[in-house]
Amino acid sequence: MLENAALLINLKAPDLDEVVAFYEKVGFEPIGRRSLMPGHEDALLGAGDATLCIERGEAAKLPFEPIALEVDDVEATVAAFRADGVEPEHYDLPSIKTVDGVATLGDLKAAWFKDPAGNLLGVITRIR
Repeated sequence: MLENAALLINLKAPDLDEVVAFYEKVGFEPIGRRSLMPGHEDALLGAGDATLCIERGEAAKLPFEPIALEVDDVEATVAAFRADGVEPEHYDLPSIKTVDGVATLGDLKAAWFKDPAGNLLGVITRIR
């Protein structure tokens, strides 16, 4: 039923240009902007088979990341993001501790980044 489905992620941001620039910096490609009705502007960006739709508005404060991308190498991704000026979040919690921005969680390595609106972007790699 979903074999041809593609992922569409919806986020909100009060400063659309600033948040679009963040996602372009980490590798999303611009698809376009649109205004479906007066005062309702959004931007579309793509990466792989995923489309990100960022709508102008206040970002939701969620207890989890609305976006997580599986990458081949979390450490290399963190290094590439840092080279473009995007720093990972650092956690020192009982359940999550990051070392140089990367946490090991069972059979996963993960890192998280906040966009300028406060939305979290996670990147993960499965440890084989």
